[in-house]
Amino acid sequence: MTTQDRLYHIFASRYRWLSALAALLLCSVLAVGVGYLLSELGPLIAGAGIVGVFLGLWMLQDIEVAYWSVIGVVCLLPFASFPFDLGFTPTFLDATLGALFFVWLLQIASGAQDTFVATPLGLPVIAFMLLAVGTFVFGLGHVPLALGFLQTYLRRFAEMMLSVALFFLVVNTVQDSGRLRRVVKALLIGAFASALLGVGLYMVADQISADAVIQALSALGRIGYPAGPGVLRYIRDNPELPMRATSTSVDPNVLGSLLNVTLAIGIPQLFVDRPIIRRRNLVPMLGVMALCLGLTMSRGSMVGLAVALVVVATLRYRKLWILMAGALVLMLLLPQTQELVSHFIEGFLVEDLATQMRMGEYKDALILIRRYPLLGVGFAGSPDIDTYIGVANLYLLIAEKMGLVGLTSFLVVMGALLIRFWRVRAIVAEGEQHATATMEALWWGLHAGLIGALTGGVFDHYFFNLDFHHSVTLFWLVVGLATATTELMQERFGN
Repeated sequence: MTTQDRLYHIFASRYRWLSALAALLLCSVLAVGVGYLLSELGPLIAGAGIVGVFLGLWMLQDIEVAYWSVIGVVCLLPFASFPFDLGFTPTFLDATLGALFFVWLLQIASGAQDTFVATPLGLPVIAFMLLAVGTFVFGLGHVPLALGFLQTYLRRFAEMMLSVALFFLVVNTVQDSGRLRRVVKALLIGAFASALLGVGLYMVADQISADAVIQALSALGRIGYPAGPGVLRYIRDNPELPMRATSTSVDPNVLGSLLNVTLAIGIPQLFVDRPIIRRRNLVPMLGVMALCLGLTMSRGSMVGLAVALVVVATLRYRKLWILMAGALVLMLLLPQTQELVSHFIEGFLVEDLATQMRMGEYKDALILIRRYPLLGVGFAGSPDIDTYIGVANLYLLIAEKMGLVGLTSFLVVMGALLIRFWRVRAIVAEGEQHATATMEALWWGLHAGLIGALTGGVFDHYFFNLDFHHSVTLFWLVVGLATATTELMQERFGN
């Protein structure tokens, strides 16, 4: 008899006194535990802890719950951390991502999954990870070896590697179209919730009370968020200039990168008969997300999304050109968007301070790369006093840390993914009369999301930055989902 059976027999005993005593004992233990948590941590944290326990138990029953938890944290609480110290301060994303991997390992150990799917991208991804580990270790030779410093960077690097390894988890656990639709749907809903919150906070701060928004966002300080007037962000951090939406992403460009990827994933769903989210809900959701992206004034993310949509419109959904043309006309003509238009023009003409600073970063990054071209300087710091690690460009940042060898390995992974995308595109085109339009739109959308991320990476660095664990997680989650979708499409139409 299992433990579960024994407990059932106790609580469902024919002896009522035994059932009553067991129920009373359980309620007493719960009451004492909850009371202790309330007195020590307060109602908000105690409530979150109790929810976390039940959520953890639910994850053990269904790995999709673990996916939802990771996505929820990435979209809504990306910088949240627990209010206690274990030698380091664990974050919500550490907990949910660790739970996701734990459930997967349980499935392997129990025999629920008896095969390992590598896909053609598996070897390049492993090579990229091994190079990252090697350059990380190599880079420790020229930085201070203080214990606290090492702990911090080792933890952050381990978090990044766990996010890259998410690729393998996704391609091994998302192997049917139903789960794929549900995971992508959760990602779109999470991004919409973040955008809705971002638009709401922006409107309240702009029209009603900035102090109220500062107070609301500062309340997140108990879980590791910044507090004070600095939670409101403005162009060039100048309160005299237009405000920028941040939601709970702290930085407007971080929020922009999330919306860049998710809008590219969601927009192709507009052109199929049965989208993964009902059209009457999908249209306003995408509208709010697009509005929020505009309010972030994140030019790199907008350019990334535009390039992704141009690719999709050119290769598949031609009606998308009409939608993009309409959006461009509105942006150029509406009085409310003129600040954004001016912001873009200043950037293209390299007239604003932010763009000029980026040009300076690019120049400094190239100096560092020329000095350490092969394997870079590692992840912890530069060995030279006149150079530094940090540039608003995904590719230059990889080259700084991992050298041209590491950058090449990353480009090999992305190139292999896009080559497979092109080949499967031909397969799908040949079997289009048999295709499931929803699946095809998912396939196009996920690859468009990656194209948007890779294009946005020319102007931003979040998808390979130790300080933005959630952005790295989002990127490799989408890489895994795009690869899993390609596998499904090849299985359906290929050999």
